[in-house]
Amino acid sequence: MNLGLVPGEDVDGFWRRVAGACADWLSEQGLPLRDAVLLLPFAQQIAPARRAFAARGGWAPLITTTNSLASSLGPSRLAAPGQISQDAAIDAFTAEGLLAHQSWAQALRANDEKAYVAARARLVETAHALARGAVQRPLPARDAFFELARERLQLQAGGPGDLECASGLVAVAWVATDDRRPTTDALFDQRPSAWLVLQVGGPDPLAQALMNQGVPALCLQADVDLDSAVVTGVDLRLATAPDFESLAEQAATAVLQHLNAGRTPVALLAQDRVVVRRVRTLLMRQRVPVQDETGWTLATTPAAAALMALLRAMLAQPTLDDWLAWLKSPLGAVWDATALRELEALCRRKGWRSTGPLDALGLPLWREAREAAAPLAGGARKLGGWLADLGRVLRRLGPLTGVEGGEELLNALWISRNPWEGSAHEQVIGATKLRPDEFLAWVDATLEGGQFSPPEDAQAAVVITPMARALLRPFGAAVLPGVDAATLAASPPRNGVLSDADAQALGLPHLAAQREAQAWAFAQLLRLPAVTLLRCSHAGAEPLPPSPLLERLEAAWGQALPTWQDERVAAPLARLPATRREAVPACLPAALSASSIEALRNCPYQFFSRSLLGLREPDELEVELDKRDYGTWLHDVLKRFHDHRSGDDLADLRAAADIEGERLDAADFLPYRAAFERVLPRYVSWLAETEGAGQRFEAGEVDKRCQPFDGALAGLALQGRLDRIDTTPQGTLLLDYKTGKAAELRDKLKAPLEDTQLAVYALLMGADPALQAAYLALDEPDALKLVPHEAVSDTALVLRDGLQADLSAVLGGAALPALGEGRVCDYCEARGLCRKDDWA
Repeated sequence: MNLGLVPGEDVDGFWRRVAGACADWLSEQGLPLRDAVLLLPFAQQIAPARRAFAARGGWAPLITTTNSLASSLGPSRLAAPGQISQDAAIDAFTAEGLLAHQSWAQALRANDEKAYVAARARLVETAHALARGAVQRPLPARDAFFELARERLQLQAGGPGDLECASGLVAVAWVATDDRRPTTDALFDQRPSAWLVLQVGGPDPLAQALMNQGVPALCLQADVDLDSAVVTGVDLRLATAPDFESLAEQAATAVLQHLNAGRTPVALLAQDRVVVRRVRTLLMRQRVPVQDETGWTLATTPAAAALMALLRAMLAQPTLDDWLAWLKSPLGAVWDATALRELEALCRRKGWRSTGPLDALGLPLWREAREAAAPLAGGARKLGGWLADLGRVLRRLGPLTGVEGGEELLNALWISRNPWEGSAHEQVIGATKLRPDEFLAWVDATLEGGQFSPPEDAQAAVVITPMARALLRPFGAAVLPGVDAATLAASPPRNGVLSDADAQALGLPHLAAQREAQAWAFAQLLRLPAVTLLRCSHAGAEPLPPSPLLERLEAAWGQALPTWQDERVAAPLARLPATRREAVPACLPAALSASSIEALRNCPYQFFSRSLLGLREPDELEVELDKRDYGTWLHDVLKRFHDHRSGDDLADLRAAADIEGERLDAADFLPYRAAFERVLPRYVSWLAETEGAGQRFEAGEVDKRCQPFDGALAGLALQGRLDRIDTTPQGTLLLDYKTGKAAELRDKLKAPLEDTQLAVYALLMGADPALQAAYLALDEPDALKLVPHEAVSDTALVLRDGLQADLSAVLGGAALPALGEGRVCDYCEARGLCRKDDWA
C-alpha cells in the first residue's frame, strides 16, 4: 500500500492515516487488530503511532521495531572466547588468534607491522558487516549467504587484492562458525495475526524477510520519490552563506525564528556535525534547551582527552608538553595550581623539551606526579593488569565521574565494571599481553568506538538528530545546514574488504542504496510545516556547488527555492578609533643590550614593552628547530673547536659538532647538520687562509660590560656577548658570526650608522680607534665572506651620543611612541598592545 504525500497533511495526520489503513486492511482480511504487529524503522516513531491508534479507540496492534521486539523475546547469548563480540577493540585481539595460523598474515607482520595492524582492523570490520547481514536472514538462508560470500572472494583471489581476499575469507569462516542463535531468530518463530511493516527511508531487510514467512503481511510504503514530489503546504526556504561561521550563525537564527513563530519542537538535522556543534553552542548562549540524539565519539569528551594525556605522558615517547598537558587536565586537579604555573614557567624559561632536567631537579610537584603515575611505568603486561594499574592511578588522582564523559569512559574501559564470566571480553582481558604502545592504541580504539550522549532534556525546544531519524516525527520545523555537494552526499558503507559490488550481491549496504535512502529521507522533509535549508557557497577559496538532492527538488518543483530571510537586526556600532600609543616610563633598566638598543631605534614602544615592562611571548616547549637554534648551536661548536683545537681541524670541528649536538633532537636537527657539513670545509679553508695572513683567534663568546654614559645616565650599563675576538697585524678584530646572506649584510652597512650590533660591541671594547669589526657570513655557497664595518669606533661614538640624548629625554619625561613600520611591525609581539591595526 502506497502512502504518498497528501497536500496540507501534517505528520500527526499521516499517522492517523497509517492507523486507518492498518485497521481497514485487517478488517478486510478478517484478522484481529490486537494480535497484529506494526514494525517501524525507528523507536522514535513509536509514540506518534501509538497516539494515532489511541485516537481511533479500541484495540491497537503491538507497535515496535524489529530490534525492540527481538530483545523483548529473550536475551542474546554473550560472545564466548573466539566469537564475535561486536566490540572492535576486543575483536581485534580475537582476530589476532585467527591470523596466527595464516602464513600470509605472519609474513605481512614480519615485513610491515603497521600494514598488518591495518589488515587486522579490516578483517574485524568485514566480520562485523557479514554478521549484521547474516542476522537479517532466516536460519536456512544463512548457509547460502556465507557460500556466496566465499565464492565472490575466491573469484578475486590471485589478483592485486589477494591479501584482502584472504582476509575476507577468514572473516567469512569466523562469522559462519559462530554457533550462537541471534535474538532476531526468535522473530521468525512468531505468528502474529499479521505483520504490518512501515517502509520509510528504504526497505528493512529483516522486516522484508519476516513478511515472507507465511504470515499475512501488509507493507505500508511511505517513501516519496524526490523527482516527482509535489511540494505543497510546506514553507521551504534556502539560505546561502559565504563561509562556515556565517552558515552556523544563519542556522542558529533560522532555529530561533521557527521557535519565535511557535513551530516547536525544531529538528536541527546533523548532516554536518562540525557546523551543528557550532550551532548548538550559539543556541546554548541564547539559553535554548537542546536535546542531542546523535551524541559524539567518546574519544572527544573532556574525560577522554585527560586520560589520553596521562597515557601519552607515561606510555609513548613523551615530551615535556605531554606531561604538562596531563598535569593541566582535569586529572591534574589534585596539584597545586600555583606550583604548576611556576613549573611550566621554569620549563619555558629554560627551554626544556624533555623531562630529564626536571627529574634531576626533584621539585615536589614533579616528584608527586611521577609517583602518582608510577603504576603505569614498566614494560608489557596483560590487558587486565594494565586496566588494574590504570584504575589505581585514577583512584589516586581523583574520580573522572564529575567530568563530562567520565562515567562512560570508565565503563567502556572495564574499570568500573567486570567482564562477564566465560565471555570473549573476559578471555581477551585476562590473556592478552600488550606492550605500552599497544595498550595506548587499544585505549584509543576503545574510546573511538564508544559513544557519549549528553543527558536528555524532556522539555527540549530543539532536537539534534540525523536526517534518517527525523522521518515521520511530529516536528514543527526542520533546519538542515550543509545542503552542498560535499556535505549532503552518501558516504560509502563500511564493509571491510568487501567491494561495493560484493556488498550489493550479498544484500549488504552499498553506495547506490545509501544514495537512494538519503534521497528518500530528504524527500520526507516535505511532510513538515516548515523547512530551512542552508549551504555554503565556498569551501575556502573554491566554489561549492549545491547538493544534487537540492537540484532534484527544485527540478520537481519547477522553480528555485525561495530565499530565506534573515530577521536579525543589524546593531549599529559606534566607531572607536584607537590612537597611536605612547608610554611615559618612570625609569630605565639597569643595563642595555644590543638587541634592546635595536628595539629602541626600531620602535620606542617596542623598547618600552620589552626592556621596561619585560614582556615576552611564552615560548612553545615542543617546536621544531629553526635557523635561530642552528645559529646558537653553530656558535657553541666554533667556540668548543677553538678551545680544544689539536691540529686536525676537520676532525676537531666534527668532534665539537658531535658533542654539542648531543643535546638536540637528532631527527629535527638533521637538515641543519647537513648544512653544517657544507660549511665545515669552507670554514677550515678560510681559517687556514686568515691564519696564513697572521690573524689569530684570541677568545670566543666573551661577556663584556661597560658604562659609557655620563650625568644622570652614569649608572646605566651596556652588556653583551662578543662572538669572537681575533688579533691581526693591524690590531684587534671583532667578528660576529652570521648564518644570513652576505649581500643583506652589505646592504645594511652601506649606511654604517644604521648598524647597531657591531657599534654596541665596539663600545663594549672601549671604542678604540684602531678596532676593526666585521660580520662573517658562514652560509655562502662558495666560501665564507667577511663583511667589514668601516670605522666602527666612529659609529660607536655617534651611537653613544645619540643614546645619551634620547635616554636623557626619556628620564626627563619624554614619551616612547609607537613609531615602528614595515618589517619591524610584522613580527612584533607588542603589536596587540600598541593596537596599530586599529589606528584611525
